[in-house]
Amino acid sequence: MSDAIRGTAHGDSPVPLSVLDLVTVGSGRTATQALATSVEIGRLAERRGYHRHWVAEHHSMPGVASSSPAVILAHLAAHTRRIRLGSGGVMLPNHAPLVIAEQFGTLEALAPGRIDLGLGRAPGTDGATAAALRRTDRPNEGADDFPQQLVELTRFLDDDFPDGHPYARIHAVPGPVQGPKGRPPIWLLGSSGFSARLAGMLGLPFAFAHHFSAQNTLPALDLYRDSFRPSEVLDAPYALIGVAALAHDDAKEARRQVLTGALSMLRLRTGRPGLIPTPEEAEAYPFGAAEEEFVNGWLANVVFGTADEVRTGLDDLRKRTGADELMITANAHGGEARLRSYELIADAYGLPELGERP
Repeated sequence: MSDAIRGTAHGDSPVPLSVLDLVTVGSGRTATQALATSVEIGRLAERRGYHRHWVAEHHSMPGVASSSPAVILAHLAAHTRRIRLGSGGVMLPNHAPLVIAEQFGTLEALAPGRIDLGLGRAPGTDGATAAALRRTDRPNEGADDFPQQLVELTRFLDDDFPDGHPYARIHAVPGPVQGPKGRPPIWLLGSSGFSARLAGMLGLPFAFAHHFSAQNTLPALDLYRDSFRPSEVLDAPYALIGVAALAHDDAKEARRQVLTGALSMLRLRTGRPGLIPTPEEAEAYPFGAAEEEFVNGWLANVVFGTADEVRTGLDDLRKRTGADELMITANAHGGEARLRSYELIADAYGLPELGERP
C-alpha cells in the first residue's frame, strides 16, 4: 500500500483533502494573475495539510489557463516543498507517450517523490481543437487507443520494453536508464465507466470527475470497485472524487460567487466560452427558462455556503460515495474567494497549521 497514493487525513477530516486547480482566469484578470494565484493556492494547501494539488489539461478555453500541466507543475514545485503535485489530468491521446514520460520524468527529478501522473482519454476541449492537437480529422481514434497508449507510456516510465520491441533501445530521460529511481504513480481519470473499469482491472488508483459528471459518480465507483484486481501498486481500491465546493463567511455571498462558475459553464456548453464572469455580471445575466434550469441543475452538485455548511455537504457526499479522498475545486471569479474558501474548509475540519519544512 503506497503512501504516495494513500494520503493522511488531518484534523478531524475522515479522508485526505486535496485541491484541483483549473487555473481559472476571471473577467478583468490575466493569465499571469491566475498562475500567481495557483502558487498561492499551492502554498496555502501545503501549509494547511491538503494532500495534493493537481492541475488539469484544457485547451482553447479563455477562462482556463492550464493548457500545459507539466509547465505549471514545474513552477509549483519550485514554490512548494512537501505537497504532492500532479495532473488531473494529462489527456494522453493528445500526446506521444514518450513525451509524457519525459515530461513527468523531469518533474520527478525536480521534485522527487512528490509527483502524480493522472491520465484521461478525453481531449479536454472541443472536437475541432482536438483535431488540431492530434493532427487528424478523426480525433476519436486516439481515445480508442487509450489502453495501448497507457501500456506504452508505462513501459517508457519503467524502461522495460522487451527485447525485439521497436522501442527497446529508446529511453525516456530522465528515467531508469540513468539508475534506480522512483517514478510518478499513474492514476486513471474518468467521467464515465471506461476508465473506471480499466483502472480496476489494472489495480490502479481512480479519480472520478464528480464536479461535472455527478450522475455517473456512483455507477463508475461501483464499476471500479467491482472490477478491481490487486496489483503491485494497490492491494485494495483507492478512489478520489473531484468536488466543486466553495465556502464563504457569508452564505449569500457564497452563492453569488458560485453563480459565476455556473454561468461560465453554461456559456461553454452552448459554444460561447469566455473568461469567468464577475459576480455582478452573473447576477445581471438575463437567464432564459432553459438556461435557468441548466444553472440550477449545475448548482445542485456544487457544495457551497458557510464553512460549516460546506463541511456538512462534503461529509454527506463522502458517505454516499465511499470516496477515499476528496479533491476540491473552487468555482469563483477571483483568486481571493478561492483562497479564502480553502482556508475556511481547512478550519472547518480542524486541519493544523503545518508550517514549512526546514
